Amino acid sequence: MSRPSDYDDGNSGRVASQKIESPELGFVGWLRWFWRQLTSMRVALVLLLLLAVAAIPGSLVPQRSADPNGVLQYQQQHPELFKFLDAFPIQAFDVYGSVWFSAIYLLLFISLIGCVLPRILHHWRALRGRPPKTPARLQRMAGFSEVRISNPDASDAERDEFAERAVAEAAGVLKKQRYRPEIQRVEGRGSRPGSVSVSAERGYLRETGNLVFHLSLVGVLVSVALGGALSFNGQKVLVEGDTLLNQLIDYDSANSGRSFDDSTLSPFRMRLDDLDVKYVTPNDKNTKAIGQVLDYIAHVTLIDPDGSTSKDEIRVNHPLRVHGSPIYLIANGYAPTITIKDPKGTVVYSESMPFIPQDNSTLTSLGVLKVPYGLKDTDGKSTQVGLRGFFYPTKADLESGAFTSNYPDLLNPVLTLDVFSGDLGIDQGIPQSVYALDTSKMTQLTGRAIDKKSIELKPGQTTELPNGMGTITLDKVPRYASFDVMQNPAQNYVLIFALAALGGLLTSLFVPRRRMWVKAQATEDGVVLQYAGLARGDDPTLERAVAELREQHRSRL
Repeated sequence: MSRPSDYDDGNSGRVASQKIESPELGFVGWLRWFWRQLTSMRVALVLLLLLAVAAIPGSLVPQRSADPNGVLQYQQQHPELFKFLDAFPIQAFDVYGSVWFSAIYLLLFISLIGCVLPRILHHWRALRGRPPKTPARLQRMAGFSEVRISNPDASDAERDEFAERAVAEAAGVLKKQRYRPEIQRVEGRGSRPGSVSVSAERGYLRETGNLVFHLSLVGVLVSVALGGALSFNGQKVLVEGDTLLNQLIDYDSANSGRSFDDSTLSPFRMRLDDLDVKYVTPNDKNTKAIGQVLDYIAHVTLIDPDGSTSKDEIRVNHPLRVHGSPIYLIANGYAPTITIKDPKGTVVYSESMPFIPQDNSTLTSLGVLKVPYGLKDTDGKSTQVGLRGFFYPTKADLESGAFTSNYPDLLNPVLTLDVFSGDLGIDQGIPQSVYALDTSKMTQLTGRAIDKKSIELKPGQTTELPNGMGTITLDKVPRYASFDVMQNPAQNYVLIFALAALGGLLTSLFVPRRRMWVKAQATEDGVVLQYAGLARGDDPTLERAVAELREQHRSRL
């Protein structure tokens, strides 16, 4: 298609070889561009999604901050894969403290602040500003309607007075509907008649809710960061009758934030009086569920620094809160009380040792005892002794001749132990787990591996140790419970900001932002009333709202 002869494509006077070139941004220009991109809502949403995705690896592999023993076990089971996952760029076992997770976290934090602060200033100006001017042509707005009131006998002054009163009545109706109205007047020019109108706006709460939502997200991020730096998490195993002192030195294992101060721990004590476990018994009607747990109840006594005591209970998923620290019941089992004496009758070992359940349905449990001194071998030389064995709450015989347990309660308790003598490896200064026995430098004295019967004990029984080293007695079988004590000074703030974010989100979703106009214009034979509205975003009820305004206004007139 040919173009007109006077068509100008913008190239007139330009040499053909010349090209349009945009100016160079420079260092400052690129910084501004990067800041605009980072503080945009689109990038903030992308970073929020990335943060959620980045948190997934923390649930797939054990984390050092929450499960250090699980990390060690993973290292033993997958040594080569562990080296790869634990390398600097990946840091799979420290996900929430890794460089890449922290980078996403900080960028999201900066993005939200840079996005919200200008909007707060803009919203503040809108709250203090005047409603927008009435458009010259309301016909373009939503819900437009027009009402003509004829009165040809009235004078121009009377028609102007009626228009003023109609707009004043409309302002009153809008004010009752929680709008912020303002009466505006437009003088006539030439043949164009003047008019008086009311402009009203409401729904500022919508933007307020939106800002509260984003500020609350920032509050959640700050609270989580402070909680991670100041938090404490300690684990303690208590046998019935034992007492926990809420001090760092008394915990079996503990994890804390980088800025945690152990002087912030409240010096209370907690004694485990009794661990009550209720099972489905053979006498119950549900025979298929025999042995299943109905409830765990830890009866404890709290002892305050002033010596006052109080009784309480801890159940699974129902922690006990002491001075703001929740105490959770996380595990349980049996801790056989074993006494070992040398040939002269001197007690060299007397402890209640927790055995770790290998089958939670029957509580067949594995345990280790270590006797570092007090016993002698056949040559009369002092030796270290280790014992490893199983505890069966209700012993049953298998066809192979081995033992098992067929019920988790103490109906027929039996303890079997294999005895080892030699070097326990505890004198080398390397920490060892009390639940593991290194037999690489020890000689086995009993057990199937050397075709010598293991030691078998029932509560109250005493038997001889091999090689005349002394006697061993199973005194009783109390229960133990494992507790997890947490301290996070920012957890309440996380909840508060999360609820505030939810409230702000609901407000921004369900509060409509609307503008309404009522214009009165005197004509030669009366007055014309015009009604219209405008919504920010989708508002399916806007036209109905304009119609309701028109009807209420007409009824008042």
